[in-house]
Amino acid sequence: MGAILNPMTHRAGRFGLAIFAAAAIAWPLLTAPAQARGPDGIADVAEAVIDAVVNISTKQTVEMNTTAMPQLPPGSPFEEFFDEFFKNRQGQGGPGGGQTPRRVNSLGSGFIIDASGLVVTNNHVIADADEINVILNDGTTLKADIVGRDTKTDLALLRVKPVKPLKAVKFGDSDKLRLGEWVIAIGNPFSLGGTVTAGIVSARNRDIQSGPYDNYIQTDAAINRGNSGGPLFSLNGEVIGVNTAIISPSGGSIGIGFAVPSKTALAVIDQLRQFKEVRRGWLGVRIQQVTDEIADSLSIKPARGALIAGIDDKGPAKPAGIEPGDVIVKFDGQDIKEMRDLPKIVAETPVGKDVEVTIIRKGNEEKKIVKLGRLEDEKKQAALTPKKDGVEEKTVVKKALGLDLANLTDELRKKHNIKDKVKGVLITGVDANSAAAEKRLSPGMVIAEVQQQPVGSAAELQQRIEKLKKDGKKAVVLLVVTPDGDPSFVALSLQ
Repeated sequence: MGAILNPMTHRAGRFGLAIFAAAAIAWPLLTAPAQARGPDGIADVAEAVIDAVVNISTKQTVEMNTTAMPQLPPGSPFEEFFDEFFKNRQGQGGPGGGQTPRRVNSLGSGFIIDASGLVVTNNHVIADADEINVILNDGTTLKADIVGRDTKTDLALLRVKPVKPLKAVKFGDSDKLRLGEWVIAIGNPFSLGGTVTAGIVSARNRDIQSGPYDNYIQTDAAINRGNSGGPLFSLNGEVIGVNTAIISPSGGSIGIGFAVPSKTALAVIDQLRQFKEVRRGWLGVRIQQVTDEIADSLSIKPARGALIAGIDDKGPAKPAGIEPGDVIVKFDGQDIKEMRDLPKIVAETPVGKDVEVTIIRKGNEEKKIVKLGRLEDEKKQAALTPKKDGVEEKTVVKKALGLDLANLTDELRKKHNIKDKVKGVLITGVDANSAAAEKRLSPGMVIAEVQQQPVGSAAELQQRIEKLKKDGKKAVVLLVVTPDGDPSFVALSLQ
């Protein structure tokens, strides 16, 4: 079975727990140096913070399918058996079958950040819950209400009303973490209660493809199902991460766990605390990675930044003069080393702030001032399904870069369902063995620009390709637009 990326909420139920004794032949471990066993301060940190770590217990009502009692012939020897079986299932829907509600329990972890009763956990721990309870280390159970949640970073803030002030912990600075530094995870693995594990920081800034703001701390401290929402501590007793996911083929720890960095978490929690929601900055652009081929074609050395593939007509980038084909290399004084840096930095920037943005346009650096907007929930775009009919393509067709090209006519617009605002040269065929096929170009797409210059006919496009080859260019950058008008830049080799 391949590795599975799992959020670590533990569903309550029966489970087997195997405990194995260490073999006596492992005597060389007795002589291992103290450094191999970890720093001596782990026990002191765990003792100081464990009362601030809590278990999160949720209950949810779900609809369960039930099975109708089978029709048996009179006098069947199985009649008595099935009759007794379905009587026992009366509370789960009865012999009539159908949907019936059932209570399901879920267990996770969390930690207290304010003595008055504010608790941080993962959003997936409390998602869709009808009832949430926070269980303190001494066994006290407190009913919790949701202050706010953020699905993009998988964080949630809860509030309980204790009879006396609670033990709270503080956030530390995750930016100061070093690879190999010791960290401590405390949580509720497999619903066993407060459990302490230790390990090191294996990596930083991990992108696990879980969302637009991925920036995880990777650790080998044992993290298992039920640890979701629990804290990752530094040896100073400060929270430097919120344990969120693991990679595991079985759901158990294999030494690869991920935590939301405290810098990210603190910004989100502060907004949930203040607004009960997260208010993120919005630039209004569609971006893509600057590959080596694209960087070479756009005279950007070294390859860096975020390439603007499209501009939202109602977004703040358009009035600021930012255009498709620009490459953002700096935003609000922070370098954009790669594409995924930009969404994180923009999101963390205050809404309404006037931000200086450095772009590279046609090889030259320019500065723009953008008044940042607020990010709203993205609208889902329908999957593109080009329509086909019996219309013949009686227009000029040129072969270039493994592409069959045609001048865009009203007839072809109708055939491929291309919107009127889309201008350029139509792709009518793609060589299956070409680089264009590898870049997922397909019939029905339109090439709008070549090297950031509009193109109007198939013959013109082919002439430009030939000129680029004569000029010694290694690649060409095309602005390709889907029939719906969704643009992206594609670099194709000319060699």
